[in-house]
Order: sequence, then structure tokens, then C-alpha cells
Amino acid sequence: MTSKSTIMDTNSFSADALEQLDGETRQLVRRRLTVLGGAYRLFYQHPVHLVRGEGQYLWDAAGAKYLDMYNNVASVGHANPAVARAVAEQMGLVNTHTRYAHEHIVDYSEQILSTMPDAITRAMYMCTGSEANDLAIRVAREYTGGTGIIVSAEAYHGNTDLTSRHSPALGGGQPLDGACRRVSVPWADAMANGGALTRETAGEAFAREMEAAIDSLEEAGAPFAGFLADSIFSSDGVHPGHAGWLAPAVDVVHRRGGVFIADEVQPGFARTGEAFWGFARHGVVPDLVTTGKPMGNGIPVSGLFGRDEVLAAFSDRLPYFNTFGGSPVSMAAALAVLHEIQGRDLQQHALLVGERLRTELRRVAEQHVGIGEVRGVGLYTGVDIVSPVDGQTADGPLALAVLEGLRERRLLTSVAGAAGNVLKLRPPLVFDLRDIDQVCTTLDETLSELRA
Repeated sequence: MTSKSTIMDTNSFSADALEQLDGETRQLVRRRLTVLGGAYRLFYQHPVHLVRGEGQYLWDAAGAKYLDMYNNVASVGHANPAVARAVAEQMGLVNTHTRYAHEHIVDYSEQILSTMPDAITRAMYMCTGSEANDLAIRVAREYTGGTGIIVSAEAYHGNTDLTSRHSPALGGGQPLDGACRRVSVPWADAMANGGALTRETAGEAFAREMEAAIDSLEEAGAPFAGFLADSIFSSDGVHPGHAGWLAPAVDVVHRRGGVFIADEVQPGFARTGEAFWGFARHGVVPDLVTTGKPMGNGIPVSGLFGRDEVLAAFSDRLPYFNTFGGSPVSMAAALAVLHEIQGRDLQQHALLVGERLRTELRRVAEQHVGIGEVRGVGLYTGVDIVSPVDGQTADGPLALAVLEGLRERRLLTSVAGAAGNVLKLRPPLVFDLRDIDQVCTTLDETLSELRA
């Protein structure tokens, strides 16, 4: 694990570049550094000062229009009118906590649970995905009596003390929990080593790794509690793989007495197109499901959904309360988002538009040695940036140069993966066919300029 955070530091502004900014931006960034300190990060060496959004587009303070290829927070589009209206109307009525009865939290729970496997029957609410994953780990430990949690090699699951210790992507400055083990994603290994995998070989390889990690925990006196995973493995470099490949490892988890926690912050809410939930692509039923950012389209709301017997092991012993989790305003936003996804059939939209996007990106890749594999599912795509010398070696510095070039051409995204070389394209679900040409043309122009 490197000392730098692959999720926070790779595409971040450096204060050394402050004097290179225009006067207005320099003044704003300097003020920000003064009052917010060093823990916060800005994207890009020339930060973007955003003031307005609509759908998949954003505008900066100077009026320049950007295409947002990164923001899964505004899942149904920036400034979505239906969400804004629902939030404003409820704010004008009442906003209080869940120790008073209110229809919204019950309505939402019934509707969201109907999208999940029959075994998932209970809901709990928080404000952030970090809180949801924090509680999920606590529940898993309470239910199993174990402490050991397994995550993927470059996972990111949150910024609380507990979730940070299960988030290798935060880098070596954040020590991992002593009862945490990491497993490498077969698809990431294959990419690094130039190999090819099938659903069967990947599944078998990952199941073996899972067995070995559980054995390691048991040998260290840390009984196995569970496996926490984002099934699209976004921080590992966007590796969804073939549908179903994850199932053998989940079978191992259950056979060895652990629970499977599906972190759906990235792949959930129709993002993959193939299913409403990322885990559903693999034909598995989690014990716990966590959600976050896309759930409220910018309103802080998250959820933990689970099997009754699993949650009961925690809730029968410990009460849980979150002042703002599940509030009427949060639930109004969540209901509006769910209705937008379902009413506008954004799952099918993500499937069709995402596949077309990758088809066109592969055409761009044919013209540039610096683009390796283009992969993904639905509206979540990873584009490997590789060395133009051999067309194979991960090239993090080139990826950063590409990011800056895209930003200058008013296309916003970021990177993922251990080497920081994977362009992570996850636009709002309303990203449309008409936007694909801009993405491909902008990437082509950027790489052509860098090659010149």
C-alpha cells in the first residue's frame, strides 16, 4: 500500500500551483486553504469553480459549460426539478427525526425493499455511505461473533474511523484494522499481467483467495465476520467482469460463517443497467446492503438494508438513532430519485447508452497506443491509460495529463486503480447518446495533443 491515497491524492490540486491560477480563482483557493486546512482536496491543477448545474452539465463562474462524466451523486441529474420540488415542498412543511411517525420513511422503505431479494426485509437510515458501511461492519461482527473483515485490494468504503481502517485506497497514512484482510481482484491482476479471464476462471481464482484470506484471519485469532465489497470494484480500477463471476466467492463467505455486505454506493440504483443493484448481476443475495450518495441526488441520505435475523442480532441488543437519517426531507429526496429512475426507465437507458459509449471509445482506442482496455457495464466505464511505448504498462502520469487536458476542454472526470491510470467515467444517469461524440472527440483531441 502506498503512502499516497489513490482515491484522494491522485487527481488533486497542489498548493505549489497556486500562483499559476488566474486572480479570482487564486484568491478563492487561498481563502479555502486558510479556513479548511490541508485535509481537504480539490480536483485538478486548475480547480473548477462551479456555480450551476442542469442534468449532465455544469457551469463555472465565468459561464463556461462542462460535461460531467464523474458525478454519481447527482444520479438523476444536477438540479433535477422533481427532486428539488420534493425537497422544497417538504422543507416548507416539517423536517424532524425518525422518533416521530411520518409517511415518507415507511413509503420509501416499502418501495426500495421491493427492488431487493425477498430475503432483504428490513431498512435503517443514515446520512452517508460511510455511516452505512460503519454500521454494517458493526452488525456483521455482532451477528457472527467474529471480527475479521475482508475487502478488495484498493477498496474505499468510507471515512469514519472504522471504515477508514477498511479502505486501502486511503493509502499508507491510514493503517488498516488488524482484523482486515485484502483480496486482489482477478480482473485487475489479469489487466496488469496481460492475461485473459472467463467468468469461471475468475470466480474460481477469487474463491481461492477468499478461502486463503479467511484462513489468515482465523490463524491470527480474528474469527471471520464478513466480506465487504463494491461489486463493480470501482476503486480497484473499474472491474465489473462477467455477470456471475462473484458468486463462488460469496458461497465461500457463507460456507465459512461470514456475511456478505454489498456496498452499493457505486453500482446501485440502476447504474449497471443490467440490474437495479450491482450485486444482482451475480445472482447472489447479500446479507446486508449499503447505499449512499446517489440515493438522494445531493441530499445526504444513506441506507442499510438486510436480512431480519442479521439486523436483529444488533438491534435486539443495541438501539440505533441518527438525527438526520431518514428525516422527512431526506426521504422526500430519496422517493423522488427512485420515482425518476423507475418512471424514466433510467436502468434500460444506462444499459443502452453505456454500451454505445464503450463501443465508440474503443474506436478512439484504435487510434491511440496510449489507450488500453475499455471496460465497464451500464453507465460505469473504465479506460486504461497505458504507456505509448509498449501499449501495455499502466501510465499514471499520462492519465493525469489526460485529465488536465480533458478539463481544459470542459470535460470532467477522474481516475482510479492502484496506479492511478484508469479514467473513471460515471456520469449522471441522464447522460445521453448525444453526449457521446463530445466525450470521444475530446479524448481523441487530448491524446493527439499530448502525443504531438
